[in-house]
Amino acid sequence: MINLMPIFIAAAILHFAAGTASSADSFSERQKKEIETLIQNYILKNPEIITQAIKVLQTREHQAEESRTKVTLVSLKSRLFKDLSSPVGGNLNGDITVIEFFDYRCGVCKRIHPIVEKLIKTDQNIRRIYKEWPILGADSVTAARAALASQRQGGYVAFHNAMMEARMRLNSSSIMAIARRVGLDTKRLTRDMDSPEINGILKRNSALAEALKLNGTPSFVIEDTLLRGGHDLATMKSLVTNARAKKNK
Repeated sequence: MINLMPIFIAAAILHFAAGTASSADSFSERQKKEIETLIQNYILKNPEIITQAIKVLQTREHQAEESRTKVTLVSLKSRLFKDLSSPVGGNLNGDITVIEFFDYRCGVCKRIHPIVEKLIKTDQNIRRIYKEWPILGADSVTAARAALASQRQGGYVAFHNAMMEARMRLNSSSIMAIARRVGLDTKRLTRDMDSPEINGILKRNSALAEALKLNGTPSFVIEDTLLRGGHDLATMKSLVTNARAKKNK
C-alpha cells in the first residue's frame, strides 16, 4: 500500500517553497510557522520520504516522457518509415520494421552490430531501415557519405557491414580501401559522395534525431517503440514480438 503522508509532505514543501500568492493569503504567519515546523519535524523523523518522493517524481517523468515519445513517433511516421532514399535491408515486405540510427565510428554501434544482424537473420520477417547519423566528427561524415553513395552501385549492405566490422580507424584512406575490398568503384563512389541527394538524406536524418531527442548512437525505432543505446538480443527480440502481437490484434 502506498503511504500518502510522504507525498503530502513533499507537496507541502513544494507549495511553500514556491511562495505563491494563494499560500500567503490562505494562512496567517503563525499558521505557516506551525505547518513549516510540522513538515520539518516529520522529515527529520522520516528522512526516507525524500527518496520516496523522488522515486514517485521520476516514475511520473518517465511515464510522461514515454507518452510524449509515442506522440512524436506517430507524427514522424511517414518520415521515419517511408523515406525512399533510406537504405533498406532484411525482408523488404516484412511485417515489422526496425530502424537504426548509427555512426560507423561509434564503438557501441560496432559491438551491437552482430546482435542486430542475428536479429534480422533469425527473424526473416523484419524490414530494416538504415539511418546514417554521423555525429562523431568529419571521418564519420565521410563514412556516411561513402555508404550512401554506394547505394548507386547496389553495394550498400555489404559496404555497411564491412565498415561496421572494421577494427581499424576509419578515415578517407581506410574507407576507400574497404570500398575496394567489397567490389565498389571508388572513383565513382568519390564523385557520388558529394551529391545534393546525400546532403538531403543526412539533413533529414539529423532532423529526425533531433525531433526524437536522441542522445546518441545507436538508437532504434521498432514500430512504435524508441530504444536508446545498445541492448542484448533477448531485449530486441522481445520488442519485435510485442510489436507483432499489437499488429495482429
